[in-house]
Amino acid sequence: MSYQVLARKWRPRDFGSLVGQEHVVRALRHALEQKRLHHAYLFTGTRGVGKTTLARILAKCLNCETGITAQPCNKCSACTQIDTGRFPDYVELDAASNRGVDEMTQLLERSIYAPTAGRFKVYVIDEVHQLSGHAFNAMLKTLEEPPEHLKFILATTDPQKIPVTVLSRCLQFNLKQMPREAIRAHLEGLLKEERIAFEGEALSLIGRAASGSMRDALSLLDQAIAHGGGKVTAVGVGEMLGAIDQGFLLRLLESIAAGDAAAAVAVAAEMQARSLSFDTALADLASLLLKLALAQSAPDALEADLPERARVLDLAGRFDPETVQLCYQIALQGREDLPLAPDEHGGFVMTILRMLAFRPESGSRELAPAPKKPGAAAKPVTAAAPKGEGAWPQLVQSLSVTGAARELARHAELKRREGSLFELVVPKSRAYLAERSYLDKLKAALEQHLGGAVTIKVSVGDTSGATAAAIEAGERDASRAAATQAVQKDGFVNDLVNLLDGKVVDSSIRSEGNIRPEGK
Repeated sequence: MSYQVLARKWRPRDFGSLVGQEHVVRALRHALEQKRLHHAYLFTGTRGVGKTTLARILAKCLNCETGITAQPCNKCSACTQIDTGRFPDYVELDAASNRGVDEMTQLLERSIYAPTAGRFKVYVIDEVHQLSGHAFNAMLKTLEEPPEHLKFILATTDPQKIPVTVLSRCLQFNLKQMPREAIRAHLEGLLKEERIAFEGEALSLIGRAASGSMRDALSLLDQAIAHGGGKVTAVGVGEMLGAIDQGFLLRLLESIAAGDAAAAVAVAAEMQARSLSFDTALADLASLLLKLALAQSAPDALEADLPERARVLDLAGRFDPETVQLCYQIALQGREDLPLAPDEHGGFVMTILRMLAFRPESGSRELAPAPKKPGAAAKPVTAAAPKGEGAWPQLVQSLSVTGAARELARHAELKRREGSLFELVVPKSRAYLAERSYLDKLKAALEQHLGGAVTIKVSVGDTSGATAAAIEAGERDASRAAATQAVQKDGFVNDLVNLLDGKVVDSSIRSEGNIRPEGK
């Protein structure tokens, strides 16, 4: 027996086996059970979401020998012949190749005759939007006053191109794209039935690549089985799809968080050595930055079974929300600019360097502290930390803790300390930092520093601004103000302004670097 592809073998044969279109199934079931049958149905949606499959199931429901039903028997001659495309009163027409008025006229001329084998004649017109204007006009009269034995089922990926006069005569059902989890669950059940070994992560990759199309997912699964020699593995599917290992992108963001350009460029070089697609890499990088933004603002929305969840949460604590938003925008723009770059690798590297070079002015902190230059003056402190046992900001600076746990310490305010008990409060905007794993790391760092057991309690609420992060922000503001004042008093700068009739843009002044002394 010849091999049957999975998309055909596992095509749903009744409403119960259809995945992801519950809202449409519910409406059709009720209509069939109550015998409230319309003469024309329109199914819209992207490719592979079940439009033609629904049409076949509905045709079986109308013509099943057990009677009009929401549950066709799939055993009678009508059901089996509709499944195989051999039922004389069931006609599928592809409007892409039969779009003219002559084809439509011939179809409609036959429609007046009573069905030969079934209860209804069912005409399914796929990609109906591709019919010509004259063809639409030819079918309009029949759509308006059809014979009682005739049912039209129209399917399209582009309902905007269908005349309003046709749309108004149809019951319209919009089919949704398949959720990734629904695709993954369906593929998992299918592979268990087929007794094919698989890895869950491989199915997740296929679900993402299918872009909401179950048919595409099944075709990719067929390809993955062949590629893996009868097994479906994450590595094999990744190679087949040209997918980017998330480890590369996580290392890349960790390098950006640390301000380490050399490490970031090295990761890009590794990706080039493996001939990975930099266009795909930028798309996946944008998706990863979206996960970071979710971890910062709505942690519960982050997938619970995300393999890289721990590293994403850690990175979320090392970036400001403003920086994540800026990096996301740079990734999208970099992908758009990629075809204009000298080569893909160069365009990708420049995009990464932009993320390192540009930092939002409103950010509450920099990505990484700038290295001190020899002889550079110390930055002035504008907000002094409180003295004595409750000097939390000073204590934070001496703790040996990194990542999200350090961000918890930096953005927390000491509400009360009694002996070994530390009660901290974090602002609502940083509520995601109050996670147990971060709390445990901070507790371990405190115990190491203080040489004894401590207890930490963290709550979310209003803070007065006496945090290490607020003090650092004050230092930066003071340093920037001093730099601005020095530039404004610089004789050479003033001469240039007067000569060129220009002005100094204060927001462009940075405190880093050497500033010429006044009058020099």
